[in-house]
Amino acid sequence: MRAIQHLLRNTLLLFLTLTASLAFAEPDIDKPAPAFRGKTADGKSIDLASLKGKTVVLEWTNHECPFVRKHYESGNIPQIQKQATKDGIVWLQVISSAPGKEGFVDGATAAKLNSERGSAPTATILDSDGSIGKLYGAKTSPHLFIIDASGLLVYKGGIDSIPSADKDDIAKAENYVKSALNELSAGKKISKASTKAYGCAVKYAS
Repeated sequence: MRAIQHLLRNTLLLFLTLTASLAFAEPDIDKPAPAFRGKTADGKSIDLASLKGKTVVLEWTNHECPFVRKHYESGNIPQIQKQATKDGIVWLQVISSAPGKEGFVDGATAAKLNSERGSAPTATILDSDGSIGKLYGAKTSPHLFIIDASGLLVYKGGIDSIPSADKDDIAKAENYVKSALNELSAGKKISKASTKAYGCAVKYAS
């Protein structure tokens, strides 16, 4: 009897582990990006299917995270956003922090933060139930994904190569996202399509 109980317990643990793993599985490079629909900070809705034909950047963010503050207070991410949107790229911030967790904001606060920081995303998606974050396996803020005009995921990973919260490191780092967008614009294969994201853990509800 004890052997059967032990087997059942191990089977349950394996099932839970696999379920958790699948829930946060990252999509594959050069495969169709997971479809999603989300509510934006200005109360509208946006879905990936409607953006086909355009390059789309997804940026997970949490304004309270020191790693995010590094890239916003220095102007690094806002500058990339402005150039990208000027080039016709759709840049979507995604906030997956759950109510009561670090980084959770309502739409008005998200808009106010972006105004204060000189940020210029195309839109900010409020993903407080974490459904889009888990669909993409977003683990950190920042964590970035690039989807090409045909709907394929062509980049996933960090903003740059130096995982620190020190603004002085930005100039010394290789900016993976900027390089990927430049290569994509030039019709080239992205040379570093998958990199290691760094930052604060996304504050999902569960």
